[in-house]
Amino acid sequence: MPWFPRTVVVLGLVSFLNDAASEMITPLLPLFLTMTLGSGPVAVGFIEGVAEATSSLLKFFSGRLADRGWRHKSLVLGGYGLSNTVRPLIGLALGWAWVFLARFLDRVGKGLRSSARDAIIATSIAPHLRGRAFGFHRAMDNTGAMFGPLMAFWLLAADVPLEQVFLWSAIPGVLVVLLLALGLPNDAPRAVPLPATRFRWRDLDSRLQGLIVSAGGLSLAAVPEAFLILWATERGLQLTWVPLIWAAASAVKAIVAGVAGALSDYYGRFPILLTGWSLRIVVVIILPFIHTSESLLWGGFLAYAGCLAFTEAAERALIGDVAAQAQRGTTYGFYHMVVGLAALPGALIFGVLWQLGGEMTAFFTAATLSLMSLLGLWWFTVRLQQ
Repeated sequence: MPWFPRTVVVLGLVSFLNDAASEMITPLLPLFLTMTLGSGPVAVGFIEGVAEATSSLLKFFSGRLADRGWRHKSLVLGGYGLSNTVRPLIGLALGWAWVFLARFLDRVGKGLRSSARDAIIATSIAPHLRGRAFGFHRAMDNTGAMFGPLMAFWLLAADVPLEQVFLWSAIPGVLVVLLLALGLPNDAPRAVPLPATRFRWRDLDSRLQGLIVSAGGLSLAAVPEAFLILWATERGLQLTWVPLIWAAASAVKAIVAGVAGALSDYYGRFPILLTGWSLRIVVVIILPFIHTSESLLWGGFLAYAGCLAFTEAAERALIGDVAAQAQRGTTYGFYHMVVGLAALPGALIFGVLWQLGGEMTAFFTAATLSLMSLLGLWWFTVRLQQ
């Protein structure tokens, strides 16, 4: 797109390729652990929990490094390089410990790159186009997440063994590293080294405080995608359709993220956030009432995916708008850390409520917590106007 600088376009293409590689593996990993390696659900939960917690914590510290003068390109290239080196090696695993190490290092790579990457995008684009830029990036990310499961589905349909599908993910991974090394400008925006300053919550702009608290609450209240798959299969979705509905959800996210990012440039970040989060609450309330209709099942699944994507660009663009440039990477890192860490107890709470009280209890609790987060954001917005 002509209004995007080369840096934004390259990082969008990198996210497309990386998510294609990653999502070739993600839907299949629990099956590989349980069916091929003979591990149990506890091993699956332990591996994913530790991996995601590691990624969330590292996003804050890598953002701090970026603000302290580390080259943004080095952090981004190192993070993507590490992930795409270790991820295909899962296909050679002889036991769950091997998978744990590879998955852990994969998430270390994600933690290293995410905050610096978002800071580069925010710095590379004019403020009035920032929502479009993040919308483009999220659209490319989700488009890659759509192609990944489709490629895995095609390979499995061609009788390629499950472990070899992981090895095939090395091909888009190599392209990620080459594109970054050769395509991302060496003079991509970086922080000017400044005297060390403490990152303190009370020093943040109140708009950022409202966003981070509310986004953390929404993450705590989110319905994990694994449970959406369970919800759909209990209503008759055939196992063979799981990769396809996963891919369709990513396609919806790609379209919605791009459009909503552009809308946030026109109508403002907070109206998009309030609208998207309100729609999510409505969809979560409706989902448990869908039972026998296949079209409604697909519609509900894809509607929830669209709601998740509706606010992604606006959240990141708001941080770019408001955060002090000298602490932009740290602020992105703190935001990612809060959202990531909140998702862990959120998934556990949702699962316990589902098991003990039924799916209706779990979905209604998620809707109630989401409403509280929405009201928190609204309160911050109203206070700013006074």
